[in-house]
Amino acid sequence: MISQFVRDGKRKKRLLGELHDFPPGTMAVGRLDENSEGLLLLTTDGKESERIRGKHVEKEYYAQVDGEISQEAIRQLNHGVEIGVEGSKYTTLPSKCSKISSPDKLNLGQVRIRDDRHGPTSWVSIVVSEGKFRQVRKMTAAVGFPTLRLVRVRIGNIRLNDMESGAVVEMNEFDA
Repeated sequence: MISQFVRDGKRKKRLLGELHDFPPGTMAVGRLDENSEGLLLLTTDGKESERIRGKHVEKEYYAQVDGEISQEAIRQLNHGVEIGVEGSKYTTLPSKCSKISSPDKLNLGQVRIRDDRHGPTSWVSIVVSEGKFRQVRKMTAAVGFPTLRLVRVRIGNIRLNDMESGAVVEMNEFDA
């Protein structure tokens, strides 16, 4: 599924509008790229969308990376790393990064990324307050551990927890 409501003619994946009968003017608050999964907020309020996407609201991701991530790589992620954004070099704001065990408690399904013969993988939690294009993927690659799977698990105080894929939960307020 892709996080948009209007088909651009190129992709054949399902659209958000196919999940539920959303009110007119519903928009995604931020987006997930086609290869990412997880929590996505929707709203009809453009100002609220801007506020949530802003730097004052944390977004937490679980990233499965290629290899056993080192403490040095985690330290670099915590301090900010240089990535490419729109053809220019950009140093990310400091993040909160830590190695975690496999996130079995989440209802992520048994997506097999690759066979164990191709080497070890590890999981990290990365909390960012900005959202540049494919930022988390670029950050892990910049420290030598490309992202294999990326799941957004939290926006502000809202957590993915054990929601089923494609589930829609209506909320009246967002408190960061």
